[in-house]
Parts: sequence; structure tokens; C-alpha cells
Amino acid sequence: MPTIKPLDEEAVIRAAKETGCIVTVENHNYIGGLGSTVTETVCSNYPCQVQRVGIRDVFGESGSNEDLAKKYGLRSENIIQAVLSGLGIK
Repeated sequence: MPTIKPLDEEAVIRAAKETGCIVTVENHNYIGGLGSTVTETVCSNYPCQVQRVGIRDVFGESGSNEDLAKKYGLRSENIIQAVLSGLGIK
């Protein structure tokens, strides 16, 4: 998604219909971000599971990119886990 506003609602709804699960990934607080916007869109148009990967509602801190990605769950293994969870795989 290149932008949140305007959101490509058509693409989101199409993805919900085709997959039954959407995973959003953002490198900031997911409240009020892409995950929230996608969730609102699918709830109103074609409900499906949405897994959001992003920073929980906490105060940030400084550090290396790798250390911060690990601390806030923004690494590839976190994205993989969100996808597997969305597919119902533990």
C-alpha cells in the first residue's frame, strides 16, 4: 500500500475475498495506521481475519535498526508468524 489515505479499498476487499486473511506490516504504531484502516475496511465490506504486525502502543526508544526491530517484533520471523496464525497454523 503506497498510501493509507486514500486507501485502495477495492484492492483490500478483493484480497479479503481471495484469501480470507490479510496481514499488514508497518514500522510504527499500528493504532490508527494501515492495520486499523484495513481492519475497518474489511469489517464494513467483507469481514475476514486481519493480522497486524507493528509497534504496540508503547513509547519508542533509540537503538540500532536491528535491535529495535527485534524488540518491537518487526522482523521477518514475526511476519511469518502472523501469516501462519492467520492461516490457522501454529
